[in-house]
Amino acid sequence: MMAVLVVAVAVQRNLFSVVVLTGIYSFLMASVLVALDAVDVAMTEASVGAGISTVLLLGALYLVRADEAKPMHRPLLPLLVSVGVGAALVYGTLGLPAFSDPSAPIHTHVAPRYLNDALRETGVPNVVTAVLASYRGYDTLGETTVVFTAGVGVVALLRRRRRRGGGGE
Repeated sequence: MMAVLVVAVAVQRNLFSVVVLTGIYSFLMASVLVALDAVDVAMTEASVGAGISTVLLLGALYLVRADEAKPMHRPLLPLLVSVGVGAALVYGTLGLPAFSDPSAPIHTHVAPRYLNDALRETGVPNVVTAVLASYRGYDTLGETTVVFTAGVGVVALLRRRRRRGGGGE
């Protein structure tokens, strides 16, 4: 279903449809994350990806036309770059350990260290909270900053639109 949604998003010219389809994609991704037992990441994906992002994009869409402008020429170069990057990413995954391999480095080095040393190193009794707030604190701060900046941008655009429409300029 996710692959079908990606193709549908790629061929759409109506931006409202694109926003709705990407919201559905985020919801399906959250469902996949729940099936992979990453409930904390699934909750974040559902709230930010399917919730906040969709609302912010709909707010931005309110300010522009609902149809994408037709390109003046065929976008061959961006297509080739996208295919090249996708091929490089697929090639990069070939060296990864098998899914759920118990001898993978994540299970033999990283996870035991977090489980054994998180309380002593961070003072936080919950391991997930210790990882998100302490070990990955800058990453979490960056993600929060991106979402906040997007929200401020949409609010600024909406305020500018109201001034133009209501001020008679």
